[in-house]
Amino acid sequence: MNVPPGVTDGQRIRLAGQGGAGSDGARAGDLYLIARIADHPRYRLEGRDIHVRLPLTPSEAALGATVAVDTPGGETKVKVPPGTSSGRRLRLRGQGMPNPRGRPGDLLAEARIMVPPTLGDEERRLYEQLARISAFNPRSPS
Repeated sequence: MNVPPGVTDGQRIRLAGQGGAGSDGARAGDLYLIARIADHPRYRLEGRDIHVRLPLTPSEAALGATVAVDTPGGETKVKVPPGTSSGRRLRLRGQGMPNPRGRPGDLLAEARIMVPPTLGDEERRLYEQLARISAFNPRSPS
């Protein structure tokens, strides 16, 4: 059986003539299947929109960058604006689930700022220098 593109979770798929045999020589009925979309380790589906995490370095988030993001259709590039914080969603229009009756969903890449688990001597020195000269405090009231 071929599953049509763009099928959503819970959608009924009709297979004409594939059901039980009719009585007294009547033709077979239809078989209805309910589609269930399994969870994926990388992607989360909401309607036709696909959500994915986008790991970023602190410098990519602060300065902006163009980075690769994995989509179900393959790798694509996304422009990260300067000053991006964790949790910000970057929308890639039309990169979500297909829709046979209209516009496809979007892919939403959620920024996740990652720091290295260990720092080299030069990295530590530069982070310490940045900490000394920066006036930014994310916990201060705006």
